[in-house]
Amino acid sequence: MNSDQRSRFDALLAELSTDQQSWLGGWLTARTGGGPALAAPATAGAAVSVPLTILYGTESGNSEELAARTAKSAKSRGFKPTVKNMADLSPADLAKSERLVVIVSTWGDGEPPETATSFYKGLMSEDVDLSKVSFSVCALGDTSYEQFCKTGKDVDARLATLGGKRVAERRDCDVDYEDSYQEWVEAAFTALAPAAVAAVSEISPVVAPVGSTFGKKNPFPAELLDKVLLNGRGSAKETWHYELSLEGSGLTYEPGDALAVLPVNAPDVVEDILRAARLSGSESVTPKGGQAKPLAEALREDFEITTLSKAVLKKLAEVAPASESLAALLADEGKEELREYLWGRWIADAIRQFAPDGLSAEALTGVMRKLPPRLYSIASSPLEHPGEVHLTVASVRYDAHGAPRKGVASTYLADLVENGDSVPVFTQPNKNFRLPTEGDTPIIMVGPGTGIAPFRSFVEHRAASGASGKNWLIFGDQRYQFDFLYQLEWQDHLKNGSLHKLDVAFSRDQPEKVYVQDRIRQRAAELFAWLEEGAHFYVCGDASRMAHDVHEALIDVVTTAGGRKREEAEAYLEDLKKSKRYQRDVY
Repeated sequence: MNSDQRSRFDALLAELSTDQQSWLGGWLTARTGGGPALAAPATAGAAVSVPLTILYGTESGNSEELAARTAKSAKSRGFKPTVKNMADLSPADLAKSERLVVIVSTWGDGEPPETATSFYKGLMSEDVDLSKVSFSVCALGDTSYEQFCKTGKDVDARLATLGGKRVAERRDCDVDYEDSYQEWVEAAFTALAPAAVAAVSEISPVVAPVGSTFGKKNPFPAELLDKVLLNGRGSAKETWHYELSLEGSGLTYEPGDALAVLPVNAPDVVEDILRAARLSGSESVTPKGGQAKPLAEALREDFEITTLSKAVLKKLAEVAPASESLAALLADEGKEELREYLWGRWIADAIRQFAPDGLSAEALTGVMRKLPPRLYSIASSPLEHPGEVHLTVASVRYDAHGAPRKGVASTYLADLVENGDSVPVFTQPNKNFRLPTEGDTPIIMVGPGTGIAPFRSFVEHRAASGASGKNWLIFGDQRYQFDFLYQLEWQDHLKNGSLHKLDVAFSRDQPEKVYVQDRIRQRAAELFAWLEEGAHFYVCGDASRMAHDVHEALIDVVTTAGGRKREEAEAYLEDLKKSKRYQRDVY
């Protein structure tokens, strides 16, 4: 089989399920006189049934999706995989696993996923004997953050400290993780497989998941049906409501899920980086996995051309080795100087400073990563808006270092897309942010600013499905007159009984600042009573401050209204998390 035939054959395999691959293997065997029609290689491998634990920790769903893919491939190679969520077991449980692979994300600036926090803390502090465990770790992260893949690195090191045997090196994956993941899982399977399984592995390739025609690999061109500015004239904010059509896509979603938007870079931003690199834009480049195209087109469609990170600076240092000032910046031991430099600057700024003579097209694209999709919480119910998906997006615009800055995806939607235009999208499940299965369960929703998005979906869905449970919304923003997002809709929900209680906090309408956490403390007795009745508590919005402040307010609620000590209040909230009654979608 030549390379072209192998490439086409691999493409065919990627479209087939495990059962279909088994049938094909048997059919080929029969065609060549090698045995009965259904004697599939994968079936022979599956008979070996070597136990393999696949442990994942996820925030946005990527690690969970990779865990499912890993299990599917492991089964075809003769393993007996068991998939475990970090939220559902303790570190001591790992001692029962002779073979272990871990896929875990890092969230924000070095934090473990929300649902994996308890497991992570336990693993870092408990003394567990893992001397009989062979393991390998795949870490997911984002190189735009300083603590890239920190959770995966910590877990990898701790497993080894506790006696585990690292049989395949940890792989740290950026947002464009497909190739790195494939290399890691191949190495892990090879290292963990006994001889019988290894023989099966040689003929059972790891394949991408089979799903609908449209998805992450093939985004759907969703037509923009409508866009509405939600803030009133005079607001300091710019928040848009977008309505997109999913008709004919085959894409589905549930309340709590996210929509991934694949943006393009703005023309003025592309021109700026071309000027910095002293290039015309007509130079030919070939993006990874793509076709040759003019540089300007590639910068617009394929590359992350704004976000400056330590990883980008390191690559820039390789193509601009004469820059002593860049070398000194990267050598900063305390990291404070580097952290300050990165804030508010773009890649073009660094090129102007450290490569003033410009870069070749190849060198320029070499310092950049693939333009990643942006995830937004879905703001609609599929029951209320069949065939559509709605978003609530704040346009990011600010000034830094004497120049205007803007968010790539938020201003792509605001400035470059009009009604009738297409937006490439796919849906991203979020199983860690779900409505209660019982419709009569009360819920409390805290969503300041664009954090209101999933709760619009929640209330619409509960109303459309006839759920009888009480719904309490706590919303906050800057000014009542300008920033009460979806005000008329909430008033209608109050009138028709689908929203039972609404509290608002507008921080700039009075001399003293008032936030959602203040309303939580003011309603402590009633809120605790709802929790004691079995209410689920949800938070969506800013992770850096708001989510922490709301958590502290909840602790105060349990201590004051519940009469518990702080340690007891923390344990109370931890129990809520474990029972999935306290869920957060923060960013």
